[in-house]
Amino acid sequence: MEFDEKFLADMGLSAMPEEQKRDFLAYVQEELEIRIGERISRGLSPAQLNEFDAITDPVEAAKWLETNRPDYREIVSRTIAEMKEEIRENRNRLIR
Repeated sequence: MEFDEKFLADMGLSAMPEEQKRDFLAYVQEELEIRIGERISRGLSPAQLNEFDAITDPVEAAKWLETNRPDYREIVSRTIAEMKEEIRENRNRLIR
């Protein structure tokens, strides 16, 4: 998923000041990575977490997740949907 002007428009945040947009998009990206990581890591053993942390290639990471956490795509989709809903619910407070 790309976090850009289209994303902001879809969230109803086109009127957000330009300087705020960059910071907000970076926040959304970071927050999603944290939330997704936390959810995917639930149920994995410490050994599996160490194994996954050692993977540096994105393609290999995806393969590893397919094998060890086959529901990861669902987790990602659900987490993104939840984050979008939070943003929509709070959009009036986000535009200063």
